[in-house]
Amino acid sequence: MTDVHRLAQNIDEQACLDTLAEMVQHKSYSETEGERTLALRMVEIMSEMGLEAFLQPVEGDRMNAIGIWRGTGGGKSLLFNGHLDTNPVSEGWTVDPWGGLVDEKFIYGIGVSNMKAGDAASLCAVRTLIQNGKRLKGDIILTYVVGELQGGVGTYAAIQAGIRADYFINSEPTDLQALTMHADAFVFTIELTGITRHMSKREEAVDAIRAACDLIPQLTHMTFSDAPSHEHRSINRVHIGTIRGALGQSFEEWRPPQVADFARLTGSGRIGPGQSKANALEDFRRVLNELEINWPGLKADVRIEEREGHSSMPAFEVSPDARIVTALNAAYKAVRGKPQPTGVITPPGFYGTDAGHLYAHANMEGVVCGPGGRYNTMPDERVDIPDYLDMVRIYLLTMCDICEVL
Repeated sequence: MTDVHRLAQNIDEQACLDTLAEMVQHKSYSETEGERTLALRMVEIMSEMGLEAFLQPVEGDRMNAIGIWRGTGGGKSLLFNGHLDTNPVSEGWTVDPWGGLVDEKFIYGIGVSNMKAGDAASLCAVRTLIQNGKRLKGDIILTYVVGELQGGVGTYAAIQAGIRADYFINSEPTDLQALTMHADAFVFTIELTGITRHMSKREEAVDAIRAACDLIPQLTHMTFSDAPSHEHRSINRVHIGTIRGALGQSFEEWRPPQVADFARLTGSGRIGPGQSKANALEDFRRVLNELEINWPGLKADVRIEEREGHSSMPAFEVSPDARIVTALNAAYKAVRGKPQPTGVITPPGFYGTDAGHLYAHANMEGVVCGPGGRYNTMPDERVDIPDYLDMVRIYLLTMCDICEVL
């Protein structure tokens, strides 16, 4: 067993848990002052560790936290990427969402899975190496960003500011699996216009709500015609998230005896790398053309939305044989004694992540792998403690492999 493997086995588990618990205790809802407060705290922690650490402007008064652990030179650089912003708390929690509670199995809190556990794992891996006097040839760059929930505006800002490395690991929750491809996400709206009559003469009407009910199962089972492989098709998906139908485009709901002549559906789609939204729109149109044939008199329209304040989160892919993937695989096997699940894995393959920006806009080679996932974005959000601690170990060994420990 090498020295770094012994070091990985003997990380300070309590210190790692304390670091994550403190991060959870920050209420860092997306687009609130809490984002900036946590970013400032991350800069303080990284500065205390001896890293070059600074706040990086994003938009308005939003800030990323960036830390650089300089290597001695001659090695490859490795960037870790994760977001600090969280979703709001839903109903149904039985523990304090900001308590950072740790029991014998889990650590709990809003954002602990998505994705403060991944952030803390890379931070604690670097700290372990520094505290034990290790040096690497290559640089480690820690990017703890805001605005991931607005489509990755924080990571995009970091790229625009020139942040780069030879390789990256995005720490989104994959339950420690190595994700090598994920989808591009988009939002769409479909509007169905029928013909109203009083319910006494509904046989003469074209019911927009009933037409929508016919349409939804077809959309649910859609994949897109430009998928170049089975792997790409496996992460194609369409989901209708909202539906509203009533009388007229003003949705006159006070008149239920009338047949609804207007329905609006909004949903989200997923396409793989190399697939296009333009083709997705054409595929939608073909389905709607058939719906119009089956419902004579119905008019169906579709559009893909560009959401104000949200950037587009691109698709991502990397070869399973890429250097960063095989290094991560080797670290996983060293820690867990078995091969790491690797490839186009769902449900993580349906995610949108900042890996898409690093891949598409920074031309970097990387992989998505982080702790959490099973209990993601749900009441009593939590992460298995062994998974979190093993992620610290796996990141540590990957750093030493890619950046070359001295």
